[in-house]
Amino acid sequence: MERVRPRNSRLPTLLGPSSRSAPFPLQNPPFLDQTTLPSPLLLRHLRPSRTFPRPPMATCSWAATTAAAAPPRPLARCRSRVAALRRTAAASAAAASCVLAEAPKGLKVEQADAVEPAAAAAARRDVGPDTVASIILGGGAGTRLFPLTRTRAKPAVPVGGCYRLIDIPMSNCINSKINKIYVLTQFNSQSLNRHIARTYNIGEGVGFGDGFVEVLAATQTTGESGKRWFQGTADAVRQFLWLFEDARLKRIENILILSGDHLYRMDYMDFVQKHVDKGADISVACVPVDESRASDFGLMKTDKNGRITDFLEKPKDESLKSMQLDMGTFGLRPEVADTCKYMASMGIYVFRTDILLRLLRGHYPTANDFGSEVIPMAAKDYNVQAYLFDGYWEDIGTIKSFFEANLALTDQSPNFYFYDPVKPIFTSPRFLPPTKVENCKVLNSIVSHGCFLTECSVDRSVIGVRSRLEPGVQLKDTMMMGADYYQTEAERFSELSDGKVPVGVGENTIIRNCIIDKNARIGKNVMIMNSQNVQEAERPLEGFYIRSGITVVLKNAVIPDGTVI
Repeated sequence: MERVRPRNSRLPTLLGPSSRSAPFPLQNPPFLDQTTLPSPLLLRHLRPSRTFPRPPMATCSWAATTAAAAPPRPLARCRSRVAALRRTAAASAAAASCVLAEAPKGLKVEQADAVEPAAAAAARRDVGPDTVASIILGGGAGTRLFPLTRTRAKPAVPVGGCYRLIDIPMSNCINSKINKIYVLTQFNSQSLNRHIARTYNIGEGVGFGDGFVEVLAATQTTGESGKRWFQGTADAVRQFLWLFEDARLKRIENILILSGDHLYRMDYMDFVQKHVDKGADISVACVPVDESRASDFGLMKTDKNGRITDFLEKPKDESLKSMQLDMGTFGLRPEVADTCKYMASMGIYVFRTDILLRLLRGHYPTANDFGSEVIPMAAKDYNVQAYLFDGYWEDIGTIKSFFEANLALTDQSPNFYFYDPVKPIFTSPRFLPPTKVENCKVLNSIVSHGCFLTECSVDRSVIGVRSRLEPGVQLKDTMMMGADYYQTEAERFSELSDGKVPVGVGENTIIRNCIIDKNARIGKNVMIMNSQNVQEAERPLEGFYIRSGITVVLKNAVIPDGTVI
């Protein structure tokens, strides 16, 4: 009998013979090509549907059909076979996910371990950024960064000369193509709100397509808990959970929780993809740290599969020792693993949306903090995975860490820099002129735009926008945040004539180891060196504080001529 290829079909003739015609109708049946042909082993387990006549035995054995070289079965029956194969493959994939639980008694542990990653690879699916939303926590009162947070929210603190801390997680989201972003604020949020509106406003700032950036300020809502301020990171998210039931967020499968006071560059989608690949309910980003810093963070221990088994928030003494790990098993270089024996939480989490709703509303309705309450409790009952981040990360929540991280930007090869052309850090466009430098000596420093430097010396310092340094000024190991406005020459001359101090640093002033906040007015012949090495001092009426030995000149402060600090 002559072989006849079915009309309008891409099916190969090697699908085999059929002794009778029995239609198996399908809606929009997929085509089958050589690369997707079923194996004999899979075909052996096929069972025809009860609603259709059972095909002859010749069509149930793949080996028999390929050897027979008889006319092909009708197209409808072949398509039905394809559908049955796909149903069988789906059932096999589901069974593979629990292969360890149902493995035969003779299966060795190493054999079972080998099956698990293969099953995971087969079930892997790519996660799209349109299924992810991020929540950036604006932080609390920022007491550790006081007095820089005296009049501003912690994420609004200037960093790197012309940026703000909020620009770091915002830029990471943009570079990761995550465009659904919420920013939760509570304390001193005016400057933060203004910066976000100017920088990330759709149509004026960074483009977001169908995404959005929304600032969620603390507000009263219905219910007893809605009448309070945010009690912590988890409570802040809990009070806005209703947002994720909004129609436009129905596709959101995972929620990224971010902090607003860290310095790092991360691909969030890689983090989310690993979270999904491992079938995690919650994932926690972590970094290796040494013992000197370990007690400042939440620490965790994991099993060989990366599941978190223990989590302690800022442990001390014996509790700290109990959290040591052999970090060499996580692929760290021996010299790093020998010193960094602790795995510290970065305060960055990925939650499955349904899990986050269940935890904050049902299981832990009174938990206020993710790090100290939600994560430790959830690790007992849920699949909480650790994501080891191997890039640069710095928590700059204290004056000392903030100061050191900024000065580290001036190094020849810094661990973090703002000049990455592929993953840039965005900020507010100010449209300022270039900096003007007249007969100055500038070494290993960052000078922002719109500055005036005249016959001065700057060494290992960060100079913010619109800064002004007069002749004879010496700056070393100093962070100067700049100014929000310019003064005209007439205004400066008038103030100098009246014995007042204009914005900027006056002639022959020497400054060491200092943070100068915005719009500060420092007079002539001033010395800010903390020569007595005072560690802590509060002089708000005199315009400065000392924190960890670092002098902080307050925003809008006036330091008169000849002052010595």
